[in-house]
Amino acid sequence: MQAATVMDFEASLTQPDRPHRTVLLAETIAALRLAPGAKVIDATLGPGGHAEAALESTGPSGRVIGIDRDPMALAAARRRLARFGDRFLALHGDHAEIVPLLHGAGVTLVDAVIADLGISSAQLDDAARGFAFSVDGPLDMRMDPGAGSPSAADLVATLDARQLRRIIATWGEERLAGKIASAIVRDRARQPIVTTGALAGLIERVAGPAARRFKIHPATRTFQALRIAVNREIEGIPSLVSGAVALLRRGGRLAVISFHSLEDRAVKTSMHALAHRCTCPPDLPVCGCGRENIVRLVTSRPIVPGAAELAENPRARSAKLRVAERL
Repeated sequence: MQAATVMDFEASLTQPDRPHRTVLLAETIAALRLAPGAKVIDATLGPGGHAEAALESTGPSGRVIGIDRDPMALAAARRRLARFGDRFLALHGDHAEIVPLLHGAGVTLVDAVIADLGISSAQLDDAARGFAFSVDGPLDMRMDPGAGSPSAADLVATLDARQLRRIIATWGEERLAGKIASAIVRDRARQPIVTTGALAGLIERVAGPAARRFKIHPATRTFQALRIAVNREIEGIPSLVSGAVALLRRGGRLAVISFHSLEDRAVKTSMHALAHRCTCPPDLPVCGCGRENIVRLVTSRPIVPGAAELAENPRARSAKLRVAERL
């Protein structure tokens, strides 16, 4: 099965029945307080929706540097944002490596950083990428297929039942993790599990008829867990947050959008650690511990989509936006 072309990727973003919509766009741009001439990093460029809004908000001389692991997304974003000329720069890489990536491009200080941790509809809809069980394809799930890292099929084929159970339970919060892991090890001994359909079918058999009572497909949590493990998504969040803050000027802001509780918890913990470093008594006029706070939390509670956005885009229902400001 051949992967989609850039044209296919772009077409998938605008298909009438499942168009890709940038989540919490207005709220993110407003929270960043972008001014004309500002320099912005979009650490998870994707289809380029946030980057486009940032370029429009910072014109005529502002710049946006976009980072993404997915070569297809980078190519599509370059085409979408070509009208902005050299005001836009796209970098191929992992957002967890934000500091070396930006330093390599000669950028050391910026006004704002955006990170939308969600997966795009174009990635989900490309069967050859193996992210979704709704379409049968190779069990891959790598954001950057050319990076040489193990695919989901590799994990399913090589990890023992204990390791698989830990991944599925930790990153998928799946109550049937042990049974699913055991079934994978048992079934792969007879025939390799190399397609999304084969894995989804196995999980359906493990879940049994009772799973039909639930709104989500029984394979949802396991597929999420494998995708997170393959791409080291949660592991990279602390480096993303600390690296983004290190690049911000004083008063600059970081906005991060997460889409499930594990991501949100990691974002919250990482921001909180930078906002509450000082151990001095509250009444001490000057910090004496040498661990001054680095950021101020702009959002004590995450910003979530409003009713109007949810009516237009039900996929946004789990999105949470957290914002921190560099001190």
